[in-house]
Amino acid sequence: MATLSKMIAEPEPIEIDLERSAILVVDMQNAFVSKGGMFEARGFDIESIQKIIEPISRICGKAREKKVKVIYIAHVLSPDLREVGPDSSFWYKSVKTFRADQKWKDRFLIRGTWGSEIIDPLKPREGDILVEKPRFSAFFGTNLDTILKSYNLKYLFFTGCATNICVEASIRDAANLGYFPVLISDATANNGPPYMQEGTIHNVKVAFGWVTSTDNLLKAMDH
Repeated sequence: MATLSKMIAEPEPIEIDLERSAILVVDMQNAFVSKGGMFEARGFDIESIQKIIEPISRICGKAREKKVKVIYIAHVLSPDLREVGPDSSFWYKSVKTFRADQKWKDRFLIRGTWGSEIIDPLKPREGDILVEKPRFSAFFGTNLDTILKSYNLKYLFFTGCATNICVEASIRDAANLGYFPVLISDATANNGPPYMQEGTIHNVKVAFGWVTSTDNLLKAMDH
């Protein structure tokens, strides 16, 4: 019989089953998080992203202690960009800078480069799972849904960046596929003005799932 733990969340508390739960760490890669990576080179604020390293580390540590699956999502592309060919909007948006200047390769998302790697403080451990994705959503063009179903997982706790882009895209798909997505608001960081973070929080609370904090999740895992 499942052991349910009640967790404080918005818009209402939610009962979770740790045996059917997973922590998703989205795009905590050098390209987005580290000095010298793509985001910093393009003038984006990486300080707010670096601030979520500590809460994500706490969450992953507790999850491993409690035998909760930790799943890393990494945005990774082939050197020839086959995943986002010229008939895709991504060709003109996400990979435009790289196409214009190949010197960006090591700080970008190309498989096997420094930029594509998970940052050192959050490196996957033995037993963790790594899923590479070609687009914003963790579910698009990946085997994530198959993995989750194989482990009979239902409650998905989302951490990482960017809240309003890849995290929200993944949460939307998780909700559409029947999972219970929970956004960890202080373990996610947005790209752009602060209201973008609030916009995703609103969307999740109203339509796609639940929102909670690192402390609330840790307390629920200790229950």
